[in-house]
Amino acid sequence: MKILAIIPARGGSKGVPRKNVRLLGNKPLIEYSIDAAVEANVFENIVVSTDDEEIAIAAEIAGCKPPFIRPPELAQDDSTSISVVLHAINFFEQQNIFFDAVCLLQPTSPFRQKGFINEAMNVFKETNSDSLISVLPVPHEYNPHWVFEELNGTLKISTGDEIIIPRRQELPKAYHRDGSLYITKTEILKKESFFGKKISYIESNKELYVNIDTLEDWEKAEKLLEKISL
Repeated sequence: MKILAIIPARGGSKGVPRKNVRLLGNKPLIEYSIDAAVEANVFENIVVSTDDEEIAIAAEIAGCKPPFIRPPELAQDDSTSISVVLHAINFFEQQNIFFDAVCLLQPTSPFRQKGFINEAMNVFKETNSDSLISVLPVPHEYNPHWVFEELNGTLKISTGDEIIIPRRQELPKAYHRDGSLYITKTEILKKESFFGKKISYIESNKELYVNIDTLEDWEKAEKLLEKISL
């Protein structure tokens, strides 16, 4: 199975300006995901998709020279991740290079435990899923069976249940996407979906979890970096 790894990194980040080239510890944020992809040694190609020359240079220094500069219209605040991935797929297919699936590694989740990508790839292949996503457990108090939605001034259980599950021990397991990793078959991506019908998952290490969107998140990442050895 030929897998393309894509690391999306636009230049116009707002919450943490220039975060992809900002030093986290002794290297730019973008380099953590590049290093993880290289270390996994499972990808046919690793691509940093960026609209920004400085990010492109940082990626090249890290050993991953971008084969293209992403068009500005795909690097706006409202640009979608699926459009970025399809742009990369189309770039290669125009050169008669085809991939069975794409692994999206978001640089805003820099910390992945050793072997994490390899384990995810194994699960994806063994389950023959349309996609695989990295997840973390939802705390029981936020389980969808205990969450209410507002409807015309009243509340209803978000799952549509008529009777609430009374005991925590009876709640089904629930997970939320942590943003660290997505693997999706190319045929599903071309339907403009990251998921498809059969979604497998891998549970991330919650001790390494951070999704950098704000300066507070960046400070959390710095504190995490002091505690962990990657």
